[in-house]
Amino acid sequence: MADVAIAAPARERRSGSLPTARARRRYTIVLGALIVLAAAFGFGLLAWGNPMPVGSDGFWRIAELRGTAVTTMAVVAVCQAIATVSFQTATNNRIITPSIMGFESLYVAVQTSAVYFLGAAGVVAIQGLGQFMLQVALMVGLSLALYGWLLSGRYANLPIMLLIGIVIGGGLGSVSTFMQRLLTPSEFDVLSARLFGSVSNADPAYFPVAIPLCVVAAALLWARADRLNVLALGREAAIGVGLNHRFETMSVLFLVSILMAVSTSLVGPMTFLGFLVATLSYQLADTFDHRLIFPVAALTGFVVLSGAYFVMKNVFYAQGVVSIIIELVGGTLFLIVILRKGRL
Repeated sequence: MADVAIAAPARERRSGSLPTARARRRYTIVLGALIVLAAAFGFGLLAWGNPMPVGSDGFWRIAELRGTAVTTMAVVAVCQAIATVSFQTATNNRIITPSIMGFESLYVAVQTSAVYFLGAAGVVAIQGLGQFMLQVALMVGLSLALYGWLLSGRYANLPIMLLIGIVIGGGLGSVSTFMQRLLTPSEFDVLSARLFGSVSNADPAYFPVAIPLCVVAAALLWARADRLNVLALGREAAIGVGLNHRFETMSVLFLVSILMAVSTSLVGPMTFLGFLVATLSYQLADTFDHRLIFPVAALTGFVVLSGAYFVMKNVFYAQGVVSIIIELVGGTLFLIVILRKGRL
């Protein structure tokens, strides 16, 4: 009787963003852990130190007041995380961010000009939803013009783009400093409060505009994830597969400008938050697929913001310095990445 060879079952072979069972399992664990941490910190901010019994009317009234800060953190986390990841993909560089490229300088220039030309009383008088919408529209228009110029045509070279962005940001900063020196002490105090990034700066009256803008822009970027994956290959490779590189880049920049304008107008400048969140997200997600990176980035941003706020508020009783800690950690991480890579 002839021996019958029993063929071993063929090993499953597949390609994609998570090609192995181990990679899929790791991503699921990371995503689940971030969801648990986000829910824990979010509920902790609502319930920790709440004197009323959980579930009572008094508890929910106090939680509703605290919910403004939690909602603000969620909006800022989504805006900063998705905007930074998308911007780095469009520029094909994981170091530069919209904030580093001068977006914060635009915000400072707009705020300083408003106080300089209208005065403290004028700025306070026009506060409201209309002022927020005008500021968002102005920042989107200016930033889109800036990035559209820097990332198109002969200025698309990365070193030139970075140099021009830094020069323009420095110029706007100098003009802002000049106008600030001409302000009265009371006007300067009003301006200083606006130029310091803080969750307490957010006004719930802005949410009906800020939240839809954030959701729509983030959803559109997530829907373009496949094109972002192609953009990440570089200009030549994207054009080689038939992608309109200039149109896609400008589309991404437009949506990034909306997200950054909403975040900055809501809480003020947070220069290194986006870089910190994006860098952590690349390591945690460990994939090239933006459909998978975006959820991790948004959750990481919320965990970083809410976790820092919770610890500083309930352990050190210094919630006002949260943005300072984030900027310090983010700036240090930026320097570490620069020194390790040795290039931009």
